[in-house]
Order: sequence, then structure tokens, then C-alpha cells
Amino acid sequence: MDTEAQHTERDRSSPPSGSADVPHVAESEEAEERSRSVFASVVDWLPGGRLTLTCLVLLAALLVVSTFLVQPFQIPSGSMQPAFRSGDRVLVNKLAYRFGSEPQRGDAVVFDGSGYFGDADYIKRVVGTGGDRVVCCDKRGRIKVNGEPVDEPFLFPGDTPSQVPFDVVVPDDSLFLLGDHRSDSRDSRDHLGEPGGGMIPVDEVIGRADWIAWPVGRWTSLERPDGYARVPAPGGAHG
Repeated sequence: MDTEAQHTERDRSSPPSGSADVPHVAESEEAEERSRSVFASVVDWLPGGRLTLTCLVLLAALLVVSTFLVQPFQIPSGSMQPAFRSGDRVLVNKLAYRFGSEPQRGDAVVFDGSGYFGDADYIKRVVGTGGDRVVCCDKRGRIKVNGEPVDEPFLFPGDTPSQVPFDVVVPDDSLFLLGDHRSDSRDSRDHLGEPGGGMIPVDEVIGRADWIAWPVGRWTSLERPDGYARVPAPGGAHG
């Protein structure tokens, strides 16, 4: 009995099973203390401490979002009225045309016009994509895409689809773009005789304007107009 008791005492004083894990726990606590120490050092080093660090983190997050996801743009003119007014802030979806997606007829897109329209970013509506034949105009004054007349209720009141006649075939991987306020828009029509023929390469598109964010009273999400839904694919023209 004494032997068993002594054995039990020895067991209690022995390192418990799994004691090899104890140093790892200690190391984990030390690592946590070191990271806290580094954080405290950064906070102490920054003027304004935690508030400044929080602002920097938020700015970094905004930079990532603006670079890869959504970017705000201000509308500089009335060339896209009534959908967009001068001074509106729009949020451009930069993922809209990633992963194999392409701009569609009717989309309002923001693009870099350098070397094509001018050294600036522009917002216009996609009227023709690669392979499309875009013609102005039919007997009723409507633009035709692949032989299909397109109704454009989004045009600025009183505007005609175009006072400039044209008949173009859009090259592959390019876009034919027009403003909604046709009488106050410099767009693909104005560059037909220039290098590139007024077309914008798809690679120059920054993204699709999906929301009006400012002013608050104009906050809205944007949808593709229905008028282009009946347009046949290139080669399927019937007029």
C-alpha cells in the first residue's frame, strides 16, 4: 500500500502527459507579447497615436477598393444628360468586365480617351461592340445596329439620335460610343475620320458606371436600357 501511495505521489510530481507542448504555449504568449509591443511602438511613434493609425488603415483600404473594385468619378459636363448631370459622382464597377465579361450595348462606361478622344477619362454609352454595323439613320431617324432600329428613350429631350450620318463596322475588341445628350456630346461621331475611326479599344475601359452616389438626392443604381435587347449578333443583320 505504501508502495502504491509513493508511486502515486511520484506520478503527481512527474511532468503531465503532453508536457512537451508547454514550451509552445509559452512561445505563443511571447510572440503575442512581441506583436503587442510592436503595435504599441507604432502607436507611440505616430503623431496622433491610435487615431492616426486608424485613418491610415482606412486610407489603405480605400486605396485597395479604388484600385481593384470600385472607383468614384465626377461627371464634368452635360454630355450624358439626363442620366448623368454635371457634378454627379458615379461609382464605377471595375470588376464588371473582368473574368471574361465584355462591355454590352447600352452600358454606360468610363474609359481612358488618351490618343483617341483626348487626354482625359470619359463617360459614354456603348452603342456598338466588336463586329457590329452601326448606321445612322433609318427613315424614322433611328440608329440601326446590325439592321435593327434602336429606340433610345434615354436621349436628352428634344435631341435626335444624330444629325451626323455614319455607317461603320466596329473592329473586334473595340467600342462605338455616344453620349445621351447627342447635341452636346463629342463622341465616336466626331472622330470618324481620325486614326482609330472614333473607336475605343475595350482595354481602355476602366469600368461600368453602376451607381450615382452623389448628390444624396440622386442616389440610384443604374440598369442597361432595354432598347438594345432586340439587336441581333453581328452577321445576323436583317436590314
